[in-house]
Amino acid sequence: MEILIRKFIKDYGETERPDVRERYGELSGIVAVSINLLLCAAKLCVGILSGAISVIADAIHNLSDAGSSIVTLLGFKLAAKPADPEHPFGHGRIEYISGLIISAAILFVGIELFRTSLDKILHPEELAVTEGTILILVLSIFFQLWLGRFNQHIGRSIGSAAIEAAAADSLNDCVATAVVILSLIVHYVAGVNIDGIAGMLVAGFILHSGWCAARDTLQPLLGQAPKPEFVKELEEAVLSEDKICGVHDLIVHDYGPGRVFVSLHAEIPSTMNIMKAHELMDKLEVMLHVKFHIEVTVHMDPVVVDDPEINHLRELVQEAVKGTEASLSMHDFRMTTTYHGGRNLIFDVVVPFTCGLHDDEVRRQIRQRIAGISEDYHAVIRIDRLYSTDDDLPVR
Repeated sequence: MEILIRKFIKDYGETERPDVRERYGELSGIVAVSINLLLCAAKLCVGILSGAISVIADAIHNLSDAGSSIVTLLGFKLAAKPADPEHPFGHGRIEYISGLIISAAILFVGIELFRTSLDKILHPEELAVTEGTILILVLSIFFQLWLGRFNQHIGRSIGSAAIEAAAADSLNDCVATAVVILSLIVHYVAGVNIDGIAGMLVAGFILHSGWCAARDTLQPLLGQAPKPEFVKELEEAVLSEDKICGVHDLIVHDYGPGRVFVSLHAEIPSTMNIMKAHELMDKLEVMLHVKFHIEVTVHMDPVVVDDPEINHLRELVQEAVKGTEASLSMHDFRMTTTYHGGRNLIFDVVVPFTCGLHDDEVRRQIRQRIAGISEDYHAVIRIDRLYSTDDDLPVR
């Protein structure tokens, strides 16, 4: 498979580039269509000659795979279109939509084959199985296995859910064809007709494959959380700069493979020169863009780090927040003095979606804990949501 990739894809190692991704998608689609049409033709001939519904079902499955590959090919073509005024973030999500169409087609085929196989169980027909029938199906497994590994390699190389779904489907085909072969061997050796049962098992594999593919392509369309590994790498890259005190409000927008937009808040000492701070934010944006191939917007948040009273109060507030609910975290802490000499403790609390407390209850409990420390302390709390997968973004 590496020979094919190196021969037909220029700059095959630069998988983050949209044009390289498009060529990977084209190669995957062309190879998959060719192999599936070949297998469909061979199995259809064998199925018609033998009268085995399970073999015909397997052939139709290959035909649906060929159609799915054409949809994937078109999806990659459309997804590679540049951004325009109507779609300023590009057309990358078309790739996810094409994967969803593939899933729907697979589910439809599975339902139809299940119905036909049930009819064969209720009204069995005589089969004409030969050694040649079984040999052709055995050879088809090797083709499907190679195609599955080929698409799996490409899907993982470019991070394509659509191609990985096609790979999983090809590997499932191997199991489905093996079931068909087993049913034909049973009929050939023992004369027992379990063709309809085998057809239903194949239909079950097809339905499972379609459901899994639909689930995997729906997640990014609905707006799934970024991978924890990606979030951690981003945080570590930001915190590698000496002047950065912490990171929060990290939001990742996925507009399709290779089209990721990130915004985050980077905490810096409040004593830092404003021009130097701005230069640092620009440097961070460029560094993250080059390293992760993403578009980044970094907002700077000045924090007081050299005032003993503020540092002490920050620790007390952190304890109050964690004491309310372990999954909560706090950032953007600052303090102002009231007219009567009290202290306004102003901060944001990050509430993950898994937290069982309502926002108002979170505020009430934290204020109650802080007031218990001193009646001079008044908590001013703003609720934030956690859009990444780390409960606590790191702070130096």
